[in-house]
Amino acid sequence: MILITGATGLVGSHLLKELSKTSNQIIACYNNTEPNSELEKLAIWKHVDILDVVALEDAFKNIKQVYHCAAMVSFNPKEKTSLQQFNIIGTANVVNACLDANIEKLVHVSSVAALGRIRNGELISEKMNWSEETSNSEYGKTKYLAELEVWRGIAEGLNAVIVNPSIILGAGNWESGSTAIFKKSYEEFPWYTNGASGFVDVNDVAKAMILLMNSAIKNDRFILSGWNCTYQSVFETIALAFNKKVATKKVTPLLANIVWRLEYIKSLFNNKSPLLTKETTNTAQTKVAYDNSKFLKLFPEFNYSDFNLSITRICKELKEKYQVN
Repeated sequence: MILITGATGLVGSHLLKELSKTSNQIIACYNNTEPNSELEKLAIWKHVDILDVVALEDAFKNIKQVYHCAAMVSFNPKEKTSLQQFNIIGTANVVNACLDANIEKLVHVSSVAALGRIRNGELISEKMNWSEETSNSEYGKTKYLAELEVWRGIAEGLNAVIVNPSIILGAGNWESGSTAIFKKSYEEFPWYTNGASGFVDVNDVAKAMILLMNSAIKNDRFILSGWNCTYQSVFETIALAFNKKVATKKVTPLLANIVWRLEYIKSLFNNKSPLLTKETTNTAQTKVAYDNSKFLKLFPEFNYSDFNLSITRICKELKEKYQVN
């Protein structure tokens, strides 16, 4: 039996769809977001808060493989405590549940944010770790500390693999997370930055996780990143796929710093998370690239999706999901 935490999230839901093609029995766990009708029929669903150790203990009975996809993604300073609780303590609870249930293997979804992203043009590999000097993200810090909980579990006898995806692109909730990029392009958001990062198709992340789970590989970490490209090129490709106007106004560092401060002030009055924060502004201006060769050397038959084909597919899925033209 297989268990997925965060099974209604972007990675968890696509992983579930991929695993449902096999004959395995799947226990899918969710917390705040209930499964839709499409997902509901693919697994046995359990409402589990990963901060609830009793609920976890019950869910992990008779489980052999665990995919830990549940995580909180936020760059809002107000949510620092929630990030620490959910990503660090929640992961510690999952690791403990795996040890208590004597599962065969855990695949933990981390992030490239846990590697530290400000490297002055240096190609980022699995050898790197978060530090105060190389990251501007509290989220990245919590994902790094969550990884330490997995390594602690490994020291106690757990078989585990960590994956570090770059920015994941897929047809998730376009009101939040990385999928919000697509909504911004659909709404013809006019601004772009000179920053660059790694990006990866969510389907590729799911397939890579399954390959790692079913392999003899253990006690290791892998960057999953299909393409290194600029934010401008990503926004432009998405806009064209939606048949919308491309962004033409360049955001300078000075303008970006003014905007995130205005967004913060606005959030004080409307009690909503700001669209831009100091962390996301700095990230959007930074140029980083990721080395994906380690995983590809071990799985030479694996190919990342074509960038343009992925963007086209995701835009089509989002138009169908939100019933827009």
